Order: sequence, then structure tokens, then C-alpha cells
Amino acid sequence: MKTKSAPPGQDTSAPEIVNVSAHGFWLLLDGTEYFLPFEKFPWFRNATRSQIRDVQLLHRTHLYWPTLDVDLSLAIIAEPDRYRLVCK
Repeated sequence: MKTKSAPPGQDTSAPEIVNVSAHGFWLLLDGTEYFLPFEKFPWFRNATRSQIRDVQLLHRTHLYWPTLDVDLSLAIIAEPDRYRLVCK
């Protein structure tokens, strides 16, 4: 008896940090580029370039920076003014 595999799911590309500046950094994911300014994402302000580039895509909608222990959804990244970000 032959078993049939499920059809493949939607392709997603790995997140890539394409540039880091004094004001923030650019994240490329699935053909869309996002700018994360340090003013709105203060967790990255004092991070090294290596720490910023160490990013993983979780569950297709969340990004995780393990060396910084930062977890952000794509919704927050795309529209940070809609969410109250708290940094201590």
C-alpha cells in the first residue's frame, strides 16, 4: 500500500539582516524589507552586529534573537505604533 504525502506548505525564506546603521537595522523576510529603528526597538540599541544578525524565524510570524532573548511578531515589526513596547 502506497502512502501519499501531504502537499508542501508555503515557502518561507530565512530572515536576513541586510544593513545596520546608527539609527536601526533593516530586516529582509519573504521579499519584504522592514526597518527597525532603535528608538522604537530599544532592545537592539547596544547590541553588536553579530547579536542583531543572530535571528531565527519561529512559527512564520515571530522572530527570535536568542543571544538577546528578544521575541517579536511580524505585526509589531510592521506596525510598531499600534503596540505598546515596554523595555526595562
